[in-house]
Amino acid sequence: MAAAPPSVVRALAAGARLARPGSLRPALARGHWTPAGRSRSRREAAEAEAAAPAVQYAGQRAARAARVFVWGFSFSGALGVPTFVVPGARPAPRGAPRPRRRIQTVPYRLELEPEPDPQISAAACGYGFTLLASRTRDVTKVWGMGLNKDSQLGFHRSRRDQSRGYDYVLEPSPVPLPLDRPQDTRVLQVACGRAHSLVLTDQEGVFSMGNNAYGQCGRQVVENEVYRESHRVHRMQDFDGQVIQVACGQDHSLFLTDKGQVYSCGWGADGQTGLGHYATTSTPCRLGGDLAGVTVVQVATYGDCCLAVSADGGIFGWGNSEYLQLASVTESTQVNVPRNLPFSRVGRVKQAVCGGTGCALLNEEGRVFVWGYGILGKGPGLVEAALPEMIPPSLFGSTAFAPDVRVARLRCGLSHFAAITDRGELFVWGKNVRGCLGIGRLDDQYFPWRVTLPGQPVDVACGVDHMVTLAKSFI
Repeated sequence: MAAAPPSVVRALAAGARLARPGSLRPALARGHWTPAGRSRSRREAAEAEAAAPAVQYAGQRAARAARVFVWGFSFSGALGVPTFVVPGARPAPRGAPRPRRRIQTVPYRLELEPEPDPQISAAACGYGFTLLASRTRDVTKVWGMGLNKDSQLGFHRSRRDQSRGYDYVLEPSPVPLPLDRPQDTRVLQVACGRAHSLVLTDQEGVFSMGNNAYGQCGRQVVENEVYRESHRVHRMQDFDGQVIQVACGQDHSLFLTDKGQVYSCGWGADGQTGLGHYATTSTPCRLGGDLAGVTVVQVATYGDCCLAVSADGGIFGWGNSEYLQLASVTESTQVNVPRNLPFSRVGRVKQAVCGGTGCALLNEEGRVFVWGYGILGKGPGLVEAALPEMIPPSLFGSTAFAPDVRVARLRCGLSHFAAITDRGELFVWGKNVRGCLGIGRLDDQYFPWRVTLPGQPVDVACGVDHMVTLAKSFI
């Protein structure tokens, strides 16, 4: 083979000297020669080095930032992006006009202030509003956005009139809590109903805000109480044990303690309080029925039906059964005491969720079962079921090449479901109300469909017409 010309050798040597450690650009790409055969000077080579694009690939150990992604209906403010609602809320890049965006059909990264983004650890979606929470020890631990006509996000003072509050909060705004030890107390969880909210802390009990017309905030009902622009935040601590989980239905609330006992309060016309009557209850009371003596590890509600999972993998239900949610044990459309649901073919239950008309459970093998009424996830042929039916694992990514894919977490809104697999993929199905599924279109989804996210989902919250996802992302 003929030897390379001296000019080429010198150019290649210069490129090798200028290569940065760890750079993925090959030195050959920088070793150019001029048409006259003259090698570039070191200055020219350095300028070429600075101007060349740098490429870096993220490996398994690359740090991922905690991000929040939102999608669905924006005009309530629940997505926390003010420019979607009021185009002039923030300066547009390069002076370009920002069009209003009523519906966001794909995930959109939510920016929180101050920078860097606080480490959001929990999220909840209500009927047109959202709560975010962080386990930080800073004074601000909870942020709210969206509809606030019943002060379900607390009082947010108007900038124009200091004596008034906002009915709509268009961006994530701090929710003040009357904490005795704000530096020591952490927020563990948030929950949202139709017009009320619950905030669970590790040391100072449960705080409630918003509409209390039926006692759902756990305090005495005040006749003709005005909830708009209210400063009222109620604290609940009178439980036998420490509350470890809270859940909000439309107008009722559930509380689970570390002793495995369930308490409830609020609207009970469908039996959703599970207290043996159909009346309103303003003080949290302990449930009995088939839950007597049972250790409960999880509770679920969003509409007017309620489910509970026991430590031994059993499942219990009460409340509304108009859509076959409890048809396995009764023909009644209202059940006012917890009943054991004899689902013999589902295995040990790990988690349960229930929306407005449909229910789902996740067993310890990572399989998902659905029942009730509506779009349940097995195609348009399955509209109602009194007993759970398994969604084929292949619809969640299980194949002959990846047979061990499992669903790790299950969530639901009023009329749609979401599942996160152990491979870090998010699947959704159900009624696509105002783009709440985040799949880039407005059609309903009859089978689980994977949501494209620029990151790995950690948790997800579902509402009526919007969703929030917590993810680990590279961007």
